[in-house]
Amino acid sequence: MSRIDVFVAPRPNATLIKAMTFVNRIVMLHGIPGLRDLLPFNRLAGLRGVANVRHIDFPEDDRQRLKACCGAGKATFITPNHPEFFTDWMIDKEVVSRVSPLAASWATHGVVNGLGRLMQKFWLANNLIAQIPGNSGAAKEHSVAWALKGHGVLLHPEGGVGWHANIVAPLLPGAVEMGLEALKRGRLTDPDFKVWIAPVIWKLAFTGNVEAALAKECAYVERSLKIERHAADSLPERVHRIYATLLSRDEAAYGLRSDERVSYDARQKDLLVELGRRLAELVSVGAGTLDSGELLRRSRRWLRENTDDTGSRKQVRTLADTIQRLRRVGPWASANPRITQEEIAEHLKRIRNDYCKGTLRDTIDRFVPQPAGPRRAHIRVPDPLGLHAYKGSVEAALVELHDRMQETITSTIAQLQAGGGFIFYANPFYHR
Repeated sequence: MSRIDVFVAPRPNATLIKAMTFVNRIVMLHGIPGLRDLLPFNRLAGLRGVANVRHIDFPEDDRQRLKACCGAGKATFITPNHPEFFTDWMIDKEVVSRVSPLAASWATHGVVNGLGRLMQKFWLANNLIAQIPGNSGAAKEHSVAWALKGHGVLLHPEGGVGWHANIVAPLLPGAVEMGLEALKRGRLTDPDFKVWIAPVIWKLAFTGNVEAALAKECAYVERSLKIERHAADSLPERVHRIYATLLSRDEAAYGLRSDERVSYDARQKDLLVELGRRLAELVSVGAGTLDSGELLRRSRRWLRENTDDTGSRKQVRTLADTIQRLRRVGPWASANPRITQEEIAEHLKRIRNDYCKGTLRDTIDRFVPQPAGPRRAHIRVPDPLGLHAYKGSVEAALVELHDRMQETITSTIAQLQAGGGFIFYANPFYHR
């Protein structure tokens, strides 16, 4: 096995973690006041704030609600939503610095282990836990042991970034399963031991009108993907045309006919059904018996178990990757008649991550995506779920957590909208 696939336990360095909290707050989030809005300094991400999050709206009641779950005599698994890459860890680190500074955080093995020995040592000192795909046993064992010490463990229950801040994706069971294991071990020595699953949500909103910057990024995507721009199209219509063109290319690649008179979501659904049927045949499961998420999980398992069949492996991998990419634009995209600048920005980042590849600029943007303008992070803490007092199943716990997170996001968005916090456009994905 290569080093990237080998779990190494974190070795947290409290002094480094404290120093990096300050660096994160200034360099990664806020920027340097007095320089961040002046040319040429506002073109330098480190002076402007790499994630350009100027303001943190984290009410004291929410902070205290989260802090009360952390500490001795309890194990806490902090579960934030996952709307954006890179900014995720910066905001998550700011949150844990205020409630449990030595909390461990899960991160992809490509970051923790894949950037060389020196960077691996740095990330392990920052208390990052490497998630090894298909081999997460050691990471879970370490997480339970660390949580039992009262420091907390942070992981994203949605899994990968979806670039849809208004919607919580279906949750993975890892945090609840580890919480139940921690409860079993904790109760061996303390009958009053408590375990909390503490959800956190954050919503980013631009502090002003960033249409010009979004249009510039949209033009880059159009050029990169060789998609014609229609002069009469509004900014949302340009984004819709990009997606419709990419969908037509996928349809053509698999020998299906495109009909631009049909809505995007209907065409996408038909294509996913056909690709799912083909993939199910290759991995020998009954077509139509699994939802696409479970089919993808079965396919990944099939790839791990069938290492000799090169031709079939390539077909399975290509189909699975295409289905996964298509599913990233969910029904939420066409659910509302209006779309915000924040949602347009998410569409563009998703496109760049999934389709724009091959240049250094694209690689950098994939790992450190740059926002279109200054933003404010609104952080809220739904009611934590106490596993020590919960009698339901893992599945029921996930439903309850998902509901609490989604309700909090929806109410936060409603409050921001009532205060005039968003700029709206007609949504070209919407159909009655």
